[in-house]
Amino acid sequence: MSSADQVTQFLTIILFIMIFILIILAAAFVYFWMKSKKKKQQEEINEGSSDAKKIAREYTKQSIFKFMEFEGIEDNMIIQKKGMRYVMVVECQGINYDLMSEGEKIAVEEGFLQFLNTIRHPIQIYIQTRTVNLNDSIENYRKKVEDIGYELEKRRNDYLKKLQSGQATREELNKDFFEVTKQTNLYEYGKDIIANTQRMSLNKNVLSKKYYVIIPYYVEELGSNNAFDKEEIRNLAFQELYTRAQSIIRTLAGCDVGGRILNSNELVDLLYIAYNRDEAEVFSVDRAVRAGYEELYTTAPDVLDKTMKVLDEEINKKAMALANEKVMQARSPKQQQIDQKRARFEELVKQRAQMIINQNAVYLGKQTAESATRLIEQEEKQEEGGTKDVEEKPKTRRRKKATTTNE
Repeated sequence: MSSADQVTQFLTIILFIMIFILIILAAAFVYFWMKSKKKKQQEEINEGSSDAKKIAREYTKQSIFKFMEFEGIEDNMIIQKKGMRYVMVVECQGINYDLMSEGEKIAVEEGFLQFLNTIRHPIQIYIQTRTVNLNDSIENYRKKVEDIGYELEKRRNDYLKKLQSGQATREELNKDFFEVTKQTNLYEYGKDIIANTQRMSLNKNVLSKKYYVIIPYYVEELGSNNAFDKEEIRNLAFQELYTRAQSIIRTLAGCDVGGRILNSNELVDLLYIAYNRDEAEVFSVDRAVRAGYEELYTTAPDVLDKTMKVLDEEINKKAMALANEKVMQARSPKQQQIDQKRARFEELVKQRAQMIINQNAVYLGKQTAESATRLIEQEEKQEEGGTKDVEEKPKTRRRKKATTTNE
């Protein structure tokens, strides 16, 4: 092999080595590039999940009910945290989304999307389930029906007077008769409605849901160095909350959801039912106000106290049953025999009497002993519900025997 061939072979080996090194470097570059890209994607996912967790911590169920912790109600606002937080509530009227056409559903969704995009301050959504109480409605309707009844009685008397006087024309009588008939039908219809509504009110499973948007306002929004007194702060809070509430009502109207601001009395009713869900069915807030109650939110016992009371009753019941069972098991055999004899006292007396009669049958005579035993048996059958035929059989036999002796 010449020197030129050796050089060529040497260069070829070097070239292959360089190509191999380049391939290794390219593979390492691709590996590290893919690894860095995956790491970056993982960091983005973790960042998103941390944001989601942060949002979940900020908007939990517990935070929704913070508006119930209040100190007073003034100017259609709930005052909290010693006047540092004010809340206004908007009641929303729901729509029947399922019965809408596709076009109407799209319009509602677009309106709701616009509502979400226009929110520039935090809000909370509260849904309150209430048992439908129709007592007040029935009472109001009954008063109206009574007024209709008084009017009917008056028209009926006027018609009878005209009819008895004979001075009214046929046309006037027909007109009055028509009015009396119409008023009578209206009165009977009103009474039927009251009866049906009363039957419906007996069903405690009739529930209704009310939807509310809670709008808070913090005094810190005025600035850290505000020089306003309490009256001015309350006025500014009312103006800001009223503006926010009206903005929400207008945007909700775009998705056919009606809304209105609750006044102070309605806020009292909202909080009263939230604190006294069970008692509100029997004793409403209107009755409490009419009764002169100054504090409406202390009537409901704590749920833990209720649970403790139920557990105490269950423990006492189980303990009494267990004590009776163990006392019965601990009684002596003689005491149990005494109880059994007391329970069978009459039966044992009759058995002992029959035994005495049988033992002395020789002295009493066979016929007398049998008759005495038969009388005891008859008495037992009478107590067990025996018939008169069983009682008359011995008499018939005695008559036959007496006839035979006479002959």
